[in-house]
Amino acid sequence: MFFTCGPNEAMVVSGFCRSPPVMVAGGRVFVLPCIQQIQRISLNTLTLNVKSEKVYTRHGVPISVTGIAQVKIQGQNKEMLAAACQMFLGKTEAEIAHIALETLEGHQRAIMAHMTVEEIYKDRQKFSEQVFKVASSDLVNMGISVVSYTLKDIHDDQDYLHSLGKARTAQVQKDARIGEAEAKR
Repeated sequence: MFFTCGPNEAMVVSGFCRSPPVMVAGGRVFVLPCIQQIQRISLNTLTLNVKSEKVYTRHGVPISVTGIAQVKIQGQNKEMLAAACQMFLGKTEAEIAHIALETLEGHQRAIMAHMTVEEIYKDRQKFSEQVFKVASSDLVNMGISVVSYTLKDIHDDQDYLHSLGKARTAQVQKDARIGEAEAKR
């Protein structure tokens, strides 16, 4: 019997004469009924909302960060597909997403702890790149690739970020008053 799958899933055929199991991403395969077994795994892109609430930064300021990550099981790379099949075959997309989310959140929290609030706030790109790089190395071992990661929101309950803005606003207003006074003089 021939089985087919679309480009967004992979099939794994195991059983008689299939050692090691055959993995086919987006194609077709011949299966002997009753002697061989076929399982499917999704290759869809998963969007993860990575929230880290009240994490203490390097200077001890608690902040909350929300990032958005796009991850997917890599079907084109045979080694990554084999790793993903070993870890996730038989699991739903929600279960796979939860495992990836927990991994990403752990790395996001660790990087937040090594940076100051000012570094995270002023250089969002650097923060995003660090999370992307560190999380990618772990998730690749699971057969998952991180397509993208972006920092969505930074906030705190202590009004620390608001206070940073006030100091800069006061400095600009002071410079404006001095400049205006010098111009009138």
